[in-house]
Amino acid sequence: MFVYILYSQTLQKYYTGQTQNLKDRLARHKNGLVKSTKNGKPWVLVHFIVCDSRSEAMMLEKRIKKRGAKRYLKDINIL
Repeated sequence: MFVYILYSQTLQKYYTGQTQNLKDRLARHKNGLVKSTKNGKPWVLVHFIVCDSRSEAMMLEKRIKKRGAKRYLKDINIL
């Protein structure tokens, strides 16, 4: 499982999600097939984390969303 953070220069916003197949999910975002991200194309993958289970990925996704992706990335020295 993966938790990932995308960035849209168009919207100047971050999107956080989780998936089992990161390559397929990124393709869906880039092709505008995800309702919540279709308006912000192009999206760029800025960070991803590998998780051992779906429950772990869901908890991490929730924690990142609660904190805010930009703040999370600053805290781990990505930004």
